[in-house]
Amino acid sequence: MSEDAGLRVTRGLVIPEAELRWSFDAAGGPGGQHANTANTRAEVRFDVAGSPSLGPRQRARLLERLGPEVRVVASERRSQTRNRAEARERLAARLAGALATERRRIPTRATKAAKERRLDAKRRRSRRKADRARPRLD
Repeated sequence: MSEDAGLRVTRGLVIPEAELRWSFDAAGGPGGQHANTANTRAEVRFDVAGSPSLGPRQRARLLERLGPEVRVVASERRSQTRNRAEARERLAARLAGALATERRRIPTRATKAAKERRLDAKRRRSRRKADRARPRLD
């Protein structure tokens, strides 16, 4: 996927690259001279509240679940290009997850065979436990 096409979040939502704000700085942690001089840590920000590419329902759902701005950081890789790609993937996954809606469960009735199996299992379990008990002296 090319970066100029934008960030594909879902089938119907592609965020143009111009709406993503990037910043790069030196990643912390070990790495010697390279880590001290290279700006490999990638941070991307997306303004949910001011984005023209979102529909009203999408905007409302993202604002409710993620807030007015979404920020993602990637600094695990040694190269800025890889961290940038990682940050894009994380942002897309985070936005897609927040946009996802759960389907309502349609209640169904248990079949007659399922009820019989359940009751039969309860009878077997009851007999097994009764067999464990001490014999009664009559």
